[in-house]
Amino acid sequence: MTPPDILLRITDRRRERIAETGGADAANWAEGAPRAPADNAFLAALRKRRPSQSPPAIIAEVKMGSPRLGSLHGRVDPVAQARTYAAHGAAALSVVVEPDFFHGGYELLAACRAASGLPAIAKDFIVDPVQLLWARDAGADAILLIAALYEPAEMARYARLARGLGLVPLVETHDAADVARLGGEPWEIVGINNRNLRTFDVDLQNSIALLAGLPAEAVKVAESGIRDALDVLLLRDSGFDAFLIGETLLLAPDPAAKLRELLGPEG
Repeated sequence: MTPPDILLRITDRRRERIAETGGADAANWAEGAPRAPADNAFLAALRKRRPSQSPPAIIAEVKMGSPRLGSLHGRVDPVAQARTYAAHGAAALSVVVEPDFFHGGYELLAACRAASGLPAIAKDFIVDPVQLLWARDAGADAILLIAALYEPAEMARYARLARGLGLVPLVETHDAADVARLGGEPWEIVGINNRNLRTFDVDLQNSIALLAGLPAEAVKVAESGIRDALDVLLLRDSGFDAFLIGETLLLAPDPAAKLRELLGPEG
């Protein structure tokens, strides 16, 4: 299946920008092991909160805009937001670094990672190995691989290159075709995005319906459309281990109070 138009537009623009920098020659890069070390800070932070008596593992997101929201510059203080997440119980940080559609950058990740002390994932649209270097150099502990963009062998190679740099890959799926791309790889972290990238509708039942197809040992992350503690509880009871939450926190009048609410009584 052809990736949604929005993914194609974003990745075309990423390739243009990277071509201006020269990209990276990864022919002789050392590939990492099939799995990242268990002590990778991002992976360890999510695994630590797997037991049901622990607070939910919330990956709290910083982004400075989106195609739907436009720019959030002037409305969101990203460093203050990251500090708030750390002070009020987030397990990890997500920073959207794509510059043209999401108004981000790797310098944004570096600043938020340093200010919060939380392990962080760089959310980019990976089309060249140089982006893995940028993520590592900015202090990321993890990178995003959007399954719809790759054939299985290409996705596995990006994952191994990332592990060779000390990064753990989070593979994001949206539908059954994406889940089928996971193949037999021993993925550490797999996410299901509740947002349909063709219609932009959000449905939490999408995560629940696809859950059974994910690798049994992977940390399972529900993404997008999580609004309150009841949504977290529903998804956790269904079998999810972690919850990537962006706009609900970013646009809340009181992000600290909203994060405490999402964490529930265990938090």
